[in-house]
Amino acid sequence: MVATPIGNLADLTARAQALLARVDVIACEDTRTSGALLGRLGIDRPRIAYHEHNEREAAEQIAAEIGAGRSVALITDAGTPALSDPGFRLVRACRRRGLPVVPVPGPNAAVAALSASGLPTHGYLFAGFLAPKTSARRAFFDKHRTCDVTLVLYESCHRIAAALADVREVLGPARCVCVAKEITKVHETFLTGPASDVEARLSRLALKGEFVLMIAPEGYEL
Repeated sequence: MVATPIGNLADLTARAQALLARVDVIACEDTRTSGALLGRLGIDRPRIAYHEHNEREAAEQIAAEIGAGRSVALITDAGTPALSDPGFRLVRACRRRGLPVVPVPGPNAAVAALSASGLPTHGYLFAGFLAPKTSARRAFFDKHRTCDVTLVLYESCHRIAAALADVREVLGPARCVCVAKEITKVHETFLTGPASDVEARLSRLALKGEFVLMIAPEGYEL
């Protein structure tokens, strides 16, 4: 399970690069995206597709390959496999067969964003991507209204404004939040403060790229 950069290529660890250069096969979320990364690193190893559309079948096939003695590295387009990305089913298939699964840690958008957010880090609840429908998002926020740790969520550029509006509506304009945009990339941006203030500042930005939305526990002030 090899973590790959979420933006800055220099964030790939030496261990990860060395491992990718010597495994028998690299399983990729998108062979073209990963091919571009591997090409920049000078790594030329056989690649196979492993993504959300073929994950069930591919997991069993790859696990069988590992059981036969081949070494396989799993990477996603960016970040750590299995965390809001494909990977869980392959790990489960390997564990069921008693096969070793080795984490090769590295970049993770949720942890990176939280570390620089200014929100409490004594504990956090990572809930992945929010539901696309307004009613479901608002129900989630209402359910976690009194959560005593920071909520960490992923959101697309198409829905981040609506999600932040839902935070303001359900949790109140004074709830402290942080929106992190394009972490480790050229246009990396952090907006931290009351939900209403962050919402106004976000409206002045180009809503492109990937976002992490973090919500502080009730009563927290920056």
